[in-house]
Amino acid sequence: MQSWTLSAIDTPGGTLSPVVLHSEHEARAVLIGIQAGQELGDHEVKERAWIVVLEGEIEIGSGGQTVTAGPSTLVTFAPCERRAVRSPGGARILLLLAPWPGEGHYRGGDTPAAA
Repeated sequence: MQSWTLSAIDTPGGTLSPVVLHSEHEARAVLIGIQAGQELGDHEVKERAWIVVLEGEIEIGSGGQTVTAGPSTLVTFAPCERRAVRSPGGARILLLLAPWPGEGHYRGGDTPAAA
């Protein structure tokens, strides 16, 4: 068993310093601090993604729809679903990706040297 106290983990650069908590073939867990005004611009990943809002409030845009989400909100995205995440006042989120890496994540058959 492993456990983390998410509120005690530092993310000093906000979106510039995500913290990979755990990474295995089954899934990857990433803690992301979003400083006031920061955003994860329009993007997609090859994996199914879940975002759990831990602190603060975020705005998520996907498919022409925008959702405002506060603490204890869970949002999920299909593989390759585009989205943007921003926080006017700052937030902390947990991002879960599964499986890791998803099919097509690495181009040309490349795989990482270490997870």
